[in-house]
Amino acid sequence: MDAPLSSWPWENFGVFKYVFYGPVVGKVLYEMMNQEEHSKLNLSWWCLNLIILCGLRIVLHVLWSSYSNMLFLTRDRKILQQGVDFNQIDKEWNWDNFLILQTLVAFIVCYIFPFLQHLPIWNLKGLALALILHVGVSEPLYYWVHKKFHGDYLFKNYHSLHHSSPVPTPLTAGNATFLEHIILMVVIGIPIIGTSMMGYGSTSLVFGYVLIFDYLRCLGHCNVEIVPHKWFEALPFLKYVLYTPTYQHLHRTDKDTNFCLFMPLFDALGNTLNTKSWTLHKTLSSGSGNEARVPDFVFLAHMVDISSAMHVPFVLRSTSSLPYTTRLFFIPCLPFTFMVVMVMWLRSKTFLLSFYNLRGRLHQTWVVPRCGFQYFLPFATNGINKLIEQSILRADKMGVKVISLAALNKNESLNGGGKLFVDKHPNLRVRVVHGNTLTAAVILNEIPQGVNEVFLTGATSKLGRAIALYLCQKKVRVLMLTISTDRFHKIQKEAPLEFQSYLVQVTKYQAAQNCKTWIVGKWITPREQSWAPKGTHFHQFVVPPILSFRRDCTYGELAAMRLPEDVEGLGCCEYTMERGVVHACHAGGVVHSLEGWSHHEVGAIDVKRIDLVWQAALKHGLKPVTTCPHTKTD
Repeated sequence: MDAPLSSWPWENFGVFKYVFYGPVVGKVLYEMMNQEEHSKLNLSWWCLNLIILCGLRIVLHVLWSSYSNMLFLTRDRKILQQGVDFNQIDKEWNWDNFLILQTLVAFIVCYIFPFLQHLPIWNLKGLALALILHVGVSEPLYYWVHKKFHGDYLFKNYHSLHHSSPVPTPLTAGNATFLEHIILMVVIGIPIIGTSMMGYGSTSLVFGYVLIFDYLRCLGHCNVEIVPHKWFEALPFLKYVLYTPTYQHLHRTDKDTNFCLFMPLFDALGNTLNTKSWTLHKTLSSGSGNEARVPDFVFLAHMVDISSAMHVPFVLRSTSSLPYTTRLFFIPCLPFTFMVVMVMWLRSKTFLLSFYNLRGRLHQTWVVPRCGFQYFLPFATNGINKLIEQSILRADKMGVKVISLAALNKNESLNGGGKLFVDKHPNLRVRVVHGNTLTAAVILNEIPQGVNEVFLTGATSKLGRAIALYLCQKKVRVLMLTISTDRFHKIQKEAPLEFQSYLVQVTKYQAAQNCKTWIVGKWITPREQSWAPKGTHFHQFVVPPILSFRRDCTYGELAAMRLPEDVEGLGCCEYTMERGVVHACHAGGVVHSLEGWSHHEVGAIDVKRIDLVWQAALKHGLKPVTTCPHTKTD
């Protein structure tokens, strides 16, 4: 049984917990609808202020979370060089519970004490008095209570939840038990209620104190040292007035020190000040404490479309930890996102998006700041290739071992699957990989045994060619959709003589009206899909994926593999993939890195290596993600 007051009353309510905002919202709506003639300074006015304040607090926490996830800005000042994984994200999912609690209690307090409904907008004396109450009452009270919560019983049953997050984040600040937040609410309330009862309260005090309180809590948990050590050198007393993220980090690593709320003065008075606090802060804030670790593997990704550009940790950590889908609250943000994408087109360079660790190896995802539609603009190709080339040369200079190109970054018409860069820079130490060999392997191993005929679009592309040549040698008849007879014959001649008859050129979709296995490498419209017979499964390697138009057919996802179970620090989903699943071209680069292969994988796919790469992936614990209902997962 849980300890008393350790669980939240609405813990099992899910999204319905927000119903508890109902009394506050209802009071505002009721008076607005009935147009009652009251003074603005009444309960409904304060209910409106509570709603606004709650919204501002949410925005404040989200902005801090976004900043801490902007690795392209913060990576050199990260305190813990670890990624936030899915387990921690799920554990902190309900970080905003305390906002519901504090809003409800504030509503009740305002109802019980009507004088709080008539506070002026501004009172300078009240700000000074609130500061005195904070330093004289809230700070020492929090210090004493916090220290008690590190005792055996209270820590085990309550405070351990807050410390269970391996990597502190701004949202970790709100991740605590019900009892702890009741006490924290008292700590926050003392300066506000005390000042108001003395006749010096104001609306600006309520907003200012609460928002500054949240700001400093997020600051301490952001895992990025942003407080310059020069401030403490110029004004030494600031060391005892303002804590830092490093100070909070030392509390988490040495749980018997650094208990203060915001002012290290009370740790100094209580003899609980960690002796490393100032030296470690100086080391980290100057950037000398974090030696840049060179990644072993880099996946060079790109944006797919405007909406999916928001599916990143530094926008919303929660949504990026789930497979991408169009969300209603993204729609109002689309114009702003489009403007950002255009600015990135003009000024931005490739940037670091995320990272994870696998068996002691650092894997990073870099993003070319271009959307899918830009790859098909003739005047944009040179600029995109320049960005990709600069990324490869940067990786080579850093000492990266393998860099794998995402779908459009290895487009055959763009750069020949990376061959352009390898030919231009023959002395590259970094291995450039397109990952198409494993992509082909995933698709081929998804086709059920016993299939004797397939229909293939995008048949003369790198992947289409490899799939056709592989299947024909398995005595599977391949209907290759292409109007280019020359390209078809060129591929057909690559097959051994005895298997060439299994490759058949077709020029219309009608030719596949009796074939239930379609392999889609070129985007097809709903009308073109209509030629498929009932029960067809659409395997695909086209970006973006085709529309699921036919209800009597099934649709596979893009070729993908699940990373090994011992992956560490992975906390965001790769586009529409499930948690822990990455595109096959990403997985292909991972296998290349783990195997230590020293060759580039660019240009055409070596069909003979398909089975070799597949077996290597399975050997290292990567698992296929089966999307065909007729394929056995075992």
